[in-house]
Amino acid sequence: MLDWKVSVLGFGTMRLPIIGSDASVIDEPEAIRMIRYAVEHGVNYVDTGYRYHCGKSETVVGKALKNGYRERVKIAAKMPTMLVNSEGDMDKFLNEQLTKLQTDHIDFYLLHGLRKERWEKLRQFKVLSWLEKKESEGKINQIGFSFHDDFPFFKELLDETDEWGMCQIIFNYVDDDFQAGIRGLKYAASKNIPVAVMEPVAGGKLAYPPSKETSEIWEAFPKKRSPAEWALRWVWNHPEVTVVLSGMSTMEQVVENIRLASESAPSCMTDKELATISRAKELYKKLGFVQCRGCQYCMPCPQGVNIPRIMSLYNEFYVNGRTDEIRKKYSELVSPEFGAKNCVRCCKCEELCPQRIPIRNVLSDSVKIFEQSPGRQF
Repeated sequence: MLDWKVSVLGFGTMRLPIIGSDASVIDEPEAIRMIRYAVEHGVNYVDTGYRYHCGKSETVVGKALKNGYRERVKIAAKMPTMLVNSEGDMDKFLNEQLTKLQTDHIDFYLLHGLRKERWEKLRQFKVLSWLEKKESEGKINQIGFSFHDDFPFFKELLDETDEWGMCQIIFNYVDDDFQAGIRGLKYAASKNIPVAVMEPVAGGKLAYPPSKETSEIWEAFPKKRSPAEWALRWVWNHPEVTVVLSGMSTMEQVVENIRLASESAPSCMTDKELATISRAKELYKKLGFVQCRGCQYCMPCPQGVNIPRIMSLYNEFYVNGRTDEIRKKYSELVSPEFGAKNCVRCCKCEELCPQRIPIRNVLSDSVKIFEQSPGRQF
């Protein structure tokens, strides 16, 4: 349990505003303005990661939290476990992160993207002893992990030590049984381990302009809400959730999410609301839904394929009723040299994907949908 009151909305910094299409070129003035606005309006949990925005996110967070803002928040940062190959690497990354964040300590230091094979590697480097040492040195206040594997391993991980101060899982109404899922959420709560939820809107997928069928579900409910609002309220409805992370890209999203957070509470959704969500979930499942979150860990592709953008358009194509409008959007946003047809099925992207998506198969389907002659039915 936490010994301080955490805001129900946390600021996730994997999707800060960027200039152009390069994720590494953050619009720093706007990102800083957004983070500070959130802090000024009650958000006190800021989540970042070593690899977010190609290594630039932590630097921007450090700048945003200057001038007294650092004292008003808790920072969650993450060890880049996929890059750790020695105990010395753990020291190197932590010291670099402290410098970039312009702080002498990290409130929650999470082992990033844990899955079984990464955990076994870290255990060889005695990672728990190392974390305990860094806690004693005052560089870390509490330890935790973000998770990308199945429920049995999640349970095993929680039972490994009593020292976990936080865990972070994917959880939304489409992914309620994905990876740790609802079982993991409830098990963590049973052990009094706080849970930070990532991807409450499925990386923005549940905020897409809805298809005709989905619109009919939302419109049938008396109170009008955006698809994103439905998704966030559903996560906040679970009393086991400690904080919901939102990767906000615009000031409008920050303002709106702060408003929604102030109006939401655990166990506040009615049976009718939950039934509406259930119908939307079944429709999304029927339409097809790839679990890509746009994290960009699959990049750069050796062949230049713009995997995150293609995956996003692939989801949008199915969610929006397989329209020619999305095909046109693909031709406008994905140049031939970055297209799905360039995939050689080397599988390097799949080795890095935290969601374990069969990316090569999705790219192959994307060629048929977006890059072949019109007329084929899907």
